Amino acid sequence: MKLHGMLLASTLLVTASAASAAEFKFAFQGDANSMDPYNLNETFTLGFLGNIYEGLIRRGPDLAIEGALAERFEVMEPTRWRFYLRKGVKFHDGRDFTADDVVFSAERVRADGSDLKTRIAADTKVVKVDDHTVDFITTAPNPIIHYEWATWYIMSKAWAEEHNAVSPQQVTSDQENYATRHANGTGAFKLVSREIDVKTVAEVNSGWWDNATHNVTKVTFTPIASDPTRVAALLSGEVDMAYPVPVQDMGRVEGDANTKMLVGPELRTIYLGVDHFNKELKTSNVKGKNPFQDRRVREAMYRAVDTVAIQKKVMRGLSNPTAAMVAPGINGYPDGSSRYEYDPDKAKALLAEAGYPDGFSVGMDCPNDRYVNDEAICQAVVSMMAKIGIKVDLLAQPKAKYFKKVLAPSLDTNFYLIGWTPGSLDSWNPLHNLLSCMDDSGKGKFNLGRYCNPKVDELTAMILSETDADKRGKLIQDAWKIVHDDIATIPLHQQALAWGARKNIEVKQRPDNVFDWRHVTVN
Repeated sequence: MKLHGMLLASTLLVTASAASAAEFKFAFQGDANSMDPYNLNETFTLGFLGNIYEGLIRRGPDLAIEGALAERFEVMEPTRWRFYLRKGVKFHDGRDFTADDVVFSAERVRADGSDLKTRIAADTKVVKVDDHTVDFITTAPNPIIHYEWATWYIMSKAWAEEHNAVSPQQVTSDQENYATRHANGTGAFKLVSREIDVKTVAEVNSGWWDNATHNVTKVTFTPIASDPTRVAALLSGEVDMAYPVPVQDMGRVEGDANTKMLVGPELRTIYLGVDHFNKELKTSNVKGKNPFQDRRVREAMYRAVDTVAIQKKVMRGLSNPTAAMVAPGINGYPDGSSRYEYDPDKAKALLAEAGYPDGFSVGMDCPNDRYVNDEAICQAVVSMMAKIGIKVDLLAQPKAKYFKKVLAPSLDTNFYLIGWTPGSLDSWNPLHNLLSCMDDSGKGKFNLGRYCNPKVDELTAMILSETDADKRGKLIQDAWKIVHDDIATIPLHQQALAWGARKNIEVKQRPDNVFDWRHVTVN
C-alpha cells in the first residue's frame, strides 16, 4: 500500500429526489447505550452514532476505507502521519469543523471514563498544523494507526465546552452529561429526540458535506427486546426493518408477501471467558483458590462445550463453530486452527486430576439482548457444564446492566459470554483489547478475565509496529498459538447476520453488522 500522499476514497453519488423521500422505521433488540460517542465500545451503539457523528475515515459497504472528515493523508516520516481535513464541513449546530475539534476529540477519547481509549495510543501526540491539517506523532511506526478511526467520532470542542460535556460519560457510572441524551455531529442525520429504551428520532442533515445516496428524511428507531414482538412489528408494517430475526422466525419473514430476509456472515466471534486473575472466585463454592487458574480446568470446560449442538439446536445452522478468536476475513486469521474436541469424559477426568472430582459451582454473566440467541447459548452452556459437575448460576441481563457490571473497575465477573468484532479488521485489535495484560493505559481494556501472558504482550507490541507484512503475519500467528495453547478463552462461533426488511426497503448489509442509514432506500 502506498502511503505517501494517499487519497482517501469517497463515494459521491446522486442525491435522491425530494419526491421520493420517506420516513424509515427500524427496530433492534436493544437500545443504543448512550448518545455520548465515547461511552461504550459496542457495535450497535457505535454503528447507530455513526449516522450522526463522523470520523476522519469511514467504512464502505464492502468495509473498504473511505474518506470522511479527512480527505487524504501523508506519512511524512515513519512516526508522523499528516491528515488533511475536509473544508466547509459544519456541525449540526452550524459551527465550523476545524483541527481544534480533532485535537479536542483525541484528548476526550483518551480521557478517564472513555471506553474507546485504544483508538489512539496514550503516547501519540496530536498536533494542529493549521485549521485543516493535523499531525499524529507516534513513538514507533504504526502501519494501522487509522484502521479503527471509522468509529472514533469527532465532537465539537465548542459545543462540548458550552454544555459541560468535556469529559466522557463513563459506562459503569449512573452519572450523565449533556452528551448522554444530545448529539452534535457532522453526519448525514441529526438527532431530534431521545427517549431511552422507548424511541429515538433523527432527521436528514440537509447541510451534509457529502451527496446523499439515500432518500430518507426521517429515521425512527424503536428498541424491541422481545423476539416475537419485534418480528410481529416487521410483519405488520409497524417497522420497515428489524434485526436480528430469530432463526425460528426466518421462514415466516421470508415467506411473507411483504417482507424478506437478509442473511450473511458476520465477522463477530462469540466466546466464553473466565477469571484468570482473582485468587478466590466471588461466585463459587470453591474457597481459597481460583479453579480457573488451572489450565486443566479451562480445558475441561472447553471440552464440555458442544459447539455443534449449539450450532444445530440453538443457532439452527446460523453459526460457524470456531477455534479462533477472529473470523475468516480478519487479517491474521489462524488458518488450520482446530478446537479441542468435545469430550465430556475427558473433561471429567481433567477436573478430577485438577482436584475437583465433584466439580464446583460458579456464577455466569450473560447479556440477553445483545447477540443472536445470547441467553439461549448461555443456557445451553449451563446444561453442558452440569454434565461434568460444574454447577453454573446464570445471570442474564439486558446489555445496559450487563456491560455496566462486567466492565466495572472491579471486573465483577468470574465466567461470562461476550462477542467481539475487530473494528480495524486486523488481529492486533483483539490481541490488544481482549488478551493483553490490563493496565491503566487502556491495554487489555476488555480483558474481563484478566488473562496475562507477557509473551503475548511482547508479540502484540511488535505486531503494532512491524511494517513488513510477512514478518507481521508470522508474529500474529505466534501470538494466536500461545492464546490457543493457554486456553485463554473458549471461542464458540461466528454468528450469522439475520436482518428482516419490508420488500420496498433497500439496505446495505455490512459483515461487521454496522447499519448505515446513508444506504437506505424506501421504494
